[in-house]
Amino acid sequence: MFLTVTASLLEGFVTTVRLFVLTLVFALPLGLIISFGSMSRFRVIRLPIRFLIWVVRGTPLLLQLLIIYYGPGIIFHNNVWGSNDGGRFTAALVAFAVNYACYFSEIYRGGIQSIPVGQQEAGQVLGMTKSQIFFRVILLQVIKRIVPPMSNEIITLVKDTSLARVIAVYEIIWSGQAFIKSAGIVWPLFYTGVFYLLFSGLLTMLFSHIEKKLDYFR
Repeated sequence: MFLTVTASLLEGFVTTVRLFVLTLVFALPLGLIISFGSMSRFRVIRLPIRFLIWVVRGTPLLLQLLIIYYGPGIIFHNNVWGSNDGGRFTAALVAFAVNYACYFSEIYRGGIQSIPVGQQEAGQVLGMTKSQIFFRVILLQVIKRIVPPMSNEIITLVKDTSLARVIAVYEIIWSGQAFIKSAGIVWPLFYTGVFYLLFSGLLTMLFSHIEKKLDYFR
């Protein structure tokens, strides 16, 4: 029974990891783009993006999942995601990517705005372009400053992936919960916690290593 449960949980864990990785792939660069928009000098760009960030950060991710998956079907009478596993996973990925991109954008914005303006002015005096100043002077310092808050959000993402089961995405907790109905046993549900703890532990060690590598900015 233990091996059967482990195999089933591993299958669900693969979906959890896939959702986690793909969310980061899309949310990290999207968050940077959103942060630029939120700092734009043009109100027509800045205000809508700031409103989007406010809405996303001010409402539960669970609600966003339900709206993104069921909303198109209710409003337009057309379920754009489909009813298969791939469609539900895609809807969950869109919800997670948008949600975390908005959170990441605020971390990026805080990191960028924390760099003294004098460094940008010094770069301009040396004849550097704005892109050269950003990538050669600002970006590495920003990375150093945002690693701790970014690591917290990423570890939170590991646990938030469990919310995908609300739209029937077969992730690890769904796998563990299934044994309550099929076999009348509850321990597989607690067993899922081991997977989360190990995954979060590995990420914690990874980010600690990254912070140490960036200590040369002191």
